[in-house]
Amino acid sequence: MIELLSRPATEVAPRLLGSILEVGPVALRITEVEAYLGEADPGSHAFRGPGRRNAVMYGPPGHLYVYFTYGMHVCANVVCSPEGTASGVLLRAGEVVEGIELARARRSSSKRDTDLAQGPARLCVALGIELGDNGTDLRTGRVRLRLGEQSPLIAQGPRTGVSGPGGSADFPWRYFIPGDPTVSPYKAHVPKRRTG
Repeated sequence: MIELLSRPATEVAPRLLGSILEVGPVALRITEVEAYLGEADPGSHAFRGPGRRNAVMYGPPGHLYVYFTYGMHVCANVVCSPEGTASGVLLRAGEVVEGIELARARRSSSKRDTDLAQGPARLCVALGIELGDNGTDLRTGRVRLRLGEQSPLIAQGPRTGVSGPGGSADFPWRYFIPGDPTVSPYKAHVPKRRTG
């Protein structure tokens, strides 16, 4: 697994489609991801270099980079590339394959099982991933990654909701299983209008 995760995120991301992410009794099959290439990528948290928030991205591959966004959501990435080079794969969506009752209880607002982990914040809630999981070793920690058989069908396109050049068609680094009902709908970033 570490050999694969030591590669750049754009190589790792499509390979993760179909893999299993487990946290205790809940497990999901990964159906959608996005790649981020650190300092070479204007959409990445590491674009401006290392800092306290993104330190895990510069650490060894095979760990979980967890962060808080929009003042209310937790999102998780698989750290890739050799230590010292920031690179990560955002876990965007998945199908809950074990522990569905617990996932339903955590995501009680979901109307269908297909949207339990449809989107990066929902995925973390359904699995029970928390900020305290930042830095977790995905081979031995509370959150575990099991490489599964790669999906034979893979589509790609621009990343969803990313502002600026990192969200353009020049960065087609969103990978997903086409036709899978758990994949989140694509949303281009729409800048907020200033008033006053």
